[in-house]
Amino acid sequence: MKRGKRYQEAAKNVDRTNLYDSTEAMSLVKKTAVAKFDETVEAHIRTGCDGRHAEQQIRGAVVLPHGTGKKVRILVFAKGDKAAEAQAAGADFVGAEDLIPKIQNENWFEFDVVVATPDMMGVVGRLGRVLGPKGLMPNPKAGTVTTDVTKAVADIKAGKIEYRLDKTNIIHVPIGKASFAEAMLEENFKTLMDAVIKAKPSALKGQYIKSITVTSTMGPGIKLNVAKIMNA
Repeated sequence: MKRGKRYQEAAKNVDRTNLYDSTEAMSLVKKTAVAKFDETVEAHIRTGCDGRHAEQQIRGAVVLPHGTGKKVRILVFAKGDKAAEAQAAGADFVGAEDLIPKIQNENWFEFDVVVATPDMMGVVGRLGRVLGPKGLMPNPKAGTVTTDVTKAVADIKAGKIEYRLDKTNIIHVPIGKASFAEAMLEENFKTLMDAVIKAKPSALKGQYIKSITVTSTMGPGIKLNVAKIMNA
């Protein structure tokens, strides 16, 4: 794949044979984010899990201390008092059955996270085919199926992110923006890693985390020293 001059210049700062500690990596990821917009910094965690087995699945959520730097639009499925609670908490969109045709027929997806009260999951289930592939289906493990909609909305607005295995058993998560201070990125990264390490499936035999790479949207990948992070 042919890369632009800007990428090639930035990539010269990264030693591909080196495994960096998290402090060096956050410094480097900022240095190599040279696009004309505020790039997102992401962590890519390759695991030894086999997500085809339910007992080796990983899915959870964690509130990053400094957020992701992205404004998150929240859609809440709720009725009555819970709908009023969601609106008061600052949800961007609140509704019930009325939202089904809007999403299904009008292809309306102007939201980033979906929260639902348990009694609304029968309604939301009808949207499984469209929400599922986009990773938007509410899930109790991620705290997005809940009766406490105030807390759910507040946590998401404060920087709660969901982590889960993709089909290749890798976790891809945003940990901030290139404009963040190094210490902020490092704190967010450490909070994420603590959660992922705690989520290790008991059924897993062998190495849990095989590699960790951090990168900005347009920048080169920076490999981290897994052993150091696991023993920190």
